Amino acid sequence: MSSECASLCRMIGWGLPFGRKVRVMSMGRSHLCLLAAGVLGALLGVGPAVSASSAESVTIRPSRVSTAGDLQAQVRATAAKMLPAVVSIASTVMVHDQAFSDEGLPFGMFKDVPPRRQYGQGSGVIVSSDGYIITNNHVVADAVDVEVILADRRQFKGRVVATDPKTDVAVVKISATGLPAAAWGDSSALAVGDFVLAIGNPLGLSRTVTFGIVSAVGRADVGVADVEDFIQTDAPINPGNSGGALVNTNGELVGINTAIASPTGGSVGVGFAIPSNMARTAMQSLIKTGRVVRGFLGASTQDVTPLLAKTFHLPDVKGSIVTDLQAKGSAERAGLKRGDVVVRFDGRDVMDSGHLRNLMATAAIGSKHRIELLRDAKLMQTDLTVQEAPRERPKKTQTADAASSTAHPLSGVIVDEVTPALARQMDLPVNAGLVVTDIEDGSLAEVSGLQPGDLLLELNRQPIPNFSTFQRLAEPLRSTDLALLLINRQGSLLYIPIQSE
Repeated sequence: MSSECASLCRMIGWGLPFGRKVRVMSMGRSHLCLLAAGVLGALLGVGPAVSASSAESVTIRPSRVSTAGDLQAQVRATAAKMLPAVVSIASTVMVHDQAFSDEGLPFGMFKDVPPRRQYGQGSGVIVSSDGYIITNNHVVADAVDVEVILADRRQFKGRVVATDPKTDVAVVKISATGLPAAAWGDSSALAVGDFVLAIGNPLGLSRTVTFGIVSAVGRADVGVADVEDFIQTDAPINPGNSGGALVNTNGELVGINTAIASPTGGSVGVGFAIPSNMARTAMQSLIKTGRVVRGFLGASTQDVTPLLAKTFHLPDVKGSIVTDLQAKGSAERAGLKRGDVVVRFDGRDVMDSGHLRNLMATAAIGSKHRIELLRDAKLMQTDLTVQEAPRERPKKTQTADAASSTAHPLSGVIVDEVTPALARQMDLPVNAGLVVTDIEDGSLAEVSGLQPGDLLLELNRQPIPNFSTFQRLAEPLRSTDLALLLINRQGSLLYIPIQSE
């Protein structure tokens, strides 16, 4: 997608202030009739004649829908099945406006501007009967309050379990049982032309269902997330649909609606959804560890262009060219060299660098894969073992003084479950438990003396053998509460109290 087109792509969580009027335009009867006639004609075989020669050169996949009546019944059944599992999410964030000067104050002094509340609205999908909901990161990012409204109009306070900005996936939890949960579908089975439904709450209009087809798969150049492998659909998607469901006609969740490309801000038939396979993998990792663990090639790559294809004597314009290698990374250990062109991954064609990155990102850490590459125009094969991607330091979103007074006492602390590989990497004396892997500069925990490499044994006198226990004990803490940690630092046991003054 060109930079001009990418600039038109918008996240579709509804960020308009509550109470603002939305102008709804209806379509004329003649347009509806033409649309209905076109759909019926396509389904019943009424339309322009096709020459024998062209018909012989095209293979058409048989449809499971034989008549318009069958399709209508299937769409109705799918909508009825999925609607109870789609929720509305209302989020509140605190916005800090820039301070302004006042003529009555001495030069260079400013009035403090109190933070104001900003409200947004999006959608989510219930994926477990005990209250786990998947949505987009941009729907709940930095939210101080999350309200979840079910299809039956019950309301619950939502708790953000964890988020992953790279895929724009977030997990929200509500305290409820016996909820209607969506069934996961296999997004890799989707093909261009498949019928899909988009379900969500566009512009605050709850329980909205739209219908369309899969327009494209594998979109990796949309420009709204770091890791992209979007499903493109013409099912109408509008602001407020973010985090909602894209489902097939079997009533299975195949995507999470995320963004649109539009010059107007409304639907023009170009919407994008995170594939269910990617979303589900991210969700499971977020619930288990609080972050998404990704595979990493350990190499810099670039796309093949027509000129590069000619220069490298490639048979076609696809693949991913290796431009640099990380020492002891997955690629170097597999024997890859600068100038190699990766063309297949486990037998699947590699279209470009983004495609290869996505294949590596979703591969299990430690798994082995067959790589096919062209080196000096000769086809070669090698086995590659996937290593974990390096972690990024958290970005500071506020000053240390502000964080110490308003944030969670353990804000900015990144922990991980100890594995034998991590123990060797960090030179730890144990092969199990929890370890601090990073701390935000200037955070309350760092100021209190916590350090990367510290093994966490207790939180407020309660043992913390794994991440889920740590998460359960840490989440209820308020900004003014004490977090008393018992740690093991290079064999010495220490208590570290963390509390804002």
